[in-house]
Amino acid sequence: MNKPNDRPGLEVRRCAFFFDVDGTLAEIQPRPELVTIPPRSLIALEHLHLSEIPLAVISGRPLSQLDDLLSPLRLPAAGVHGAERRTAEGEMRNLALDKDVFEAIQRELAHACGQHPGLSLENKTIAFALHFRLAPELEGTARALAEDFVERYGDVLTLQPGKCVFELKPRGASKGEVIRTFMQEAPFKGRMPVFVGDDLTDEAGFKVINELGGLSIKVGTGPTEAKQRLDSVEAVGAWLERLLDALSEQPENQ
Repeated sequence: MNKPNDRPGLEVRRCAFFFDVDGTLAEIQPRPELVTIPPRSLIALEHLHLSEIPLAVISGRPLSQLDDLLSPLRLPAAGVHGAERRTAEGEMRNLALDKDVFEAIQRELAHACGQHPGLSLENKTIAFALHFRLAPELEGTARALAEDFVERYGDVLTLQPGKCVFELKPRGASKGEVIRTFMQEAPFKGRMPVFVGDDLTDEAGFKVINELGGLSIKVGTGPTEAKQRLDSVEAVGAWLERLLDALSEQPENQ
């Protein structure tokens, strides 16, 4: 598997770029609220955006958190693995659980997590995340708990494993499908899609990118559907800067 800098430069003006956040644009931290995106990456994204290169972020985080991390940028985005989406025109497209069902699941999960100190429950308003990063010995407990809820609420929930987390998201939410949807809309339509991600949650996105003839890039080690690889979050920042260099060398009418 080659690294992106080992191949001919991308025709940046003909591409549409999609980025995961945690583990891709930003280093993973013990708690989600500690995460920040390095200034070099934010500056590069802003310059690409100002150059009218289509960009979107595709993350397990809610849109409100994505906007805080990317501020002052406000990009097209998909949060909670595609359960909520903001189009390039700013329109919202959400999957959502029934309010009463959501509140019942919330109560049951909170009670169950209370029995296991070190297991953290994150309410994403339309999904839930069971974090065990601070207590890795609870991975089996977290998995069993998540699988139990998906079995009992399988008509509305699906399980998404991630790095030190098991997420319970609305059925039908997928990074792959939300990328496919973006690619059917302006300004993404007709361009070559590029997706950069690092986690199990990004594999569905890589598969769709490959189907569409785009460029899939995994950050870090491990088996993957991606065709290219970057070593680290720092390497992603350097790659973004190389995109800007390539962009400056390409004519605007390309």
